[in-house]
Amino acid sequence: MTREAAQTGVGSMALVAVEQRLAPHRRIVEDDLAAALLPAPARWLIALMGQRTAAHMAAMAERKYPGLWGGMLCRKRYIDEKLLEALPQMEAFVNLGAGFDTRAYRLLRGTSVHAWELDQPVNIAAKRKRLAKRFGAIPSFATLVAVDFEHLALDAVLAAQGYTRSRRTFFVWEGVTQYLDEATVRATLEMLARAAPGSRLAFTYVSKDFLEGHVPPGQEALHERFVSRQAIWRFGLDPEAVRAFLAPYGWRAIEQPEPEALARRYIAPTGRPLTCMPIERTVYAERV
Repeated sequence: MTREAAQTGVGSMALVAVEQRLAPHRRIVEDDLAAALLPAPARWLIALMGQRTAAHMAAMAERKYPGLWGGMLCRKRYIDEKLLEALPQMEAFVNLGAGFDTRAYRLLRGTSVHAWELDQPVNIAAKRKRLAKRFGAIPSFATLVAVDFEHLALDAVLAAQGYTRSRRTFFVWEGVTQYLDEATVRATLEMLARAAPGSRLAFTYVSKDFLEGHVPPGQEALHERFVSRQAIWRFGLDPEAVRAFLAPYGWRAIEQPEPEALARRYIAPTGRPLTCMPIERTVYAERV
């Protein structure tokens, strides 16, 4: 994965931390740990923000990249809810590309579910330091694993860290697939194909059409930033092909809500003038 991909771990969680500066009824996501796990410069800047500055940042992002701010928060809220819903049936949690995500430390506290968080070495090293600072030590229910998704066999990496495939597992693969090539995406699905029946998977992807140059109105700046300038985003799917894409690996897509549906569910109640970007989808699937 690229250096750019590693940096997105900070960016997406900084956005969540900014969200916490708003009044509770205006937030799309609740996350009391978001700022605590970020690197110092981001923490300091966010700590100085008031509600007006936080709202202004979101509005600026909406003007430049329509739907990006709202879309990233909506997908996070959706995955949080699916994890909480499935948690009583799960025996493990694996976050593929965890970045500075806080789910394990917010939602698994007080449960018997162990978490494995995988990411590039630079992010894992930084997260270890922040977790130790926040909690005094790495929480006993979490194992942080440094990996290179394009060059390591994830099965072997997880097994070496005590994970066993027999555990019903909730896998999160959020904001990662677009940074990989197709061979790596399929290799990861080969590993997931050996997951225990009843396991769940929440993952995101960008539209294949978008990567091929079919750009919806308002998404031009996003295409320029991530596709046409440096081809940072490399993999995409056709929403209609998701079920067929997952089936050979033993996964059944339960749902993949339309971006507009997520906006109605999570943004509309806040009364904020945000949208949910049309070029990204979140899929919720079950290992059959």
